[in-house]
Amino acid sequence: MLYWQIYLLLSMNRIDRISAILIQLQSRRVVKAQNIADRFSVSLRTVYRDMRTLEEAGVPIIGEAGQGYSLADGYRLPPIAFTLEEATAFITAEKLVESLTDEVNGSSYRSAMYKIRAVLRSTEKDYLEGMDSRIEVLKASRPPHMQPGVNPLQLILRAITLKRVISLNYFSYYRQEHNQRCVEPVGVFYLDNYWHLIAWCKVKQDYRDFRFDRMMNVQLTDEEVTTLHPTLKDYLAGVYKDRNLQKVVLQVDKEAARHLGEQKYYHGYIGEVEKDGGIEMTFLTVSFEGFARWFLMFADCARIIEPAELRNRIKSIVEQVLLNL
Repeated sequence: MLYWQIYLLLSMNRIDRISAILIQLQSRRVVKAQNIADRFSVSLRTVYRDMRTLEEAGVPIIGEAGQGYSLADGYRLPPIAFTLEEATAFITAEKLVESLTDEVNGSSYRSAMYKIRAVLRSTEKDYLEGMDSRIEVLKASRPPHMQPGVNPLQLILRAITLKRVISLNYFSYYRQEHNQRCVEPVGVFYLDNYWHLIAWCKVKQDYRDFRFDRMMNVQLTDEEVTTLHPTLKDYLAGVYKDRNLQKVVLQVDKEAARHLGEQKYYHGYIGEVEKDGGIEMTFLTVSFEGFARWFLMFADCARIIEPAELRNRIKSIVEQVLLNL
């Protein structure tokens, strides 16, 4: 009935947006007008008009000046039908979660998926059944080894929410030793087949990157986090901004360039152009040493245009190799 009321109040090109705004309001306690405007690429004036439309349709919207919009407590609508594209996104996400998270988080997501499937229409359920065997996420040949009984993701996320300090029994790879750390968690991210925790280390008095597969034990303490830390997004942006990135330009044979694959991205690849019968590739690297040793893998099919410093480093490596032969 409510959707029919909205339909009568709207022109056809506004129906989808209004319905999506209503869903967004149900997904969060407070939604800012600017967030809605950014999501749909509309003006704030349009957002205000859409909110009035929902109010006229009987939706109990609470607007707080400078805070945003929320729905009255207890107000909920029956589940809205998903599109086939949304249903496909669900099954794809389920495959990704199974491969990229720990068992506890994967189990929780599967449980949530059962609830989502329960509210789907029959046609959507049939569609998901057909797609289930058509989508796979293959794990790396050497997946990170997690310690038995250590499933840190959910505990870390709970610590972030509760603003609590975490106690870690952590294996330091470079020192090859175990140590105990108390850390204030900032956020987690996934990169190159590993989950990472960025946290303020109370021992080192600095931010540190802790890999999940090196955590021997993780415990939530009663100690509260009182320090105001940056968001994970701001922290990572600052890390990359402060890095001394150095430009490298290579001329690579076309055939060799095709086989560099994903490795080029790990070494700061930013673009390429076809030039002089080959591919001119540009990189921004944080380490000439690491880049030089990677370059030697295909050095017979490429030459360094710039910088001279990199050429000199590679020459010294090759000279040492010849001495060792």
